[in-house]
Amino acid sequence: MRVGSDAAALVGWTRTDGTGMRRAEPQAGTADASLDGADDRALVDAFRSGRRDAFDAIVRRHQRRVYQLCYRFAGNHEDAADLAQDVFVRAFKGLRKFKGDSALSTWLYRVGVNVCLSRASARRPVAEPLDDVQPIDERSESSFDRVARGERTEALRRAIATLPPRQRATVMLRIYEDLPHEQIAQILGSSVGAVKANFFHAIGNLRRVLGAS
Repeated sequence: MRVGSDAAALVGWTRTDGTGMRRAEPQAGTADASLDGADDRALVDAFRSGRRDAFDAIVRRHQRRVYQLCYRFAGNHEDAADLAQDVFVRAFKGLRKFKGDSALSTWLYRVGVNVCLSRASARRPVAEPLDDVQPIDERSESSFDRVARGERTEALRRAIATLPPRQRATVMLRIYEDLPHEQIAQILGSSVGAVKANFFHAIGNLRRVLGAS
């Protein structure tokens, strides 16, 4: 689904070209630059107390990483910008329910991955196994990790784009964002074992695709 200007107006933000987002209707006298120095917990508390400009500070702080996540899913700037906008619309609506049992960045990743997976599932439903795998060779993971970090090639990007959605999310969070399995499990709402299984399957699929190219 694409997010139009009406949805963006709910939170007062619209996308611009590139990674930026801007206020659709700036509200004079409400912004407080000091919020940019506050930690995420303080920003969430300020937002819950009714300070809408606290959400502006959250967007400024996290928009680039959210956009990068969306771009790695979408593969083009226009769709990535739409997805990122959708992420912040959903974050604005759901932030009052944020329990603080994880970092705000982890929660935003979770919202972002869910948005991207929903878009991907709407386009290409895929059933994929999670737990029925053989024990994972961690040495294999580390080897591929080093290669992927050293070679940001277009071929690798295209290969990742062919993965089933949850495998793609796992690979991007592990390789590009350098997140541990435990945090990825929090983001995806699954077990550490399922994350490792997805990563194991993804590595095998990527090796096959890259080996055939």
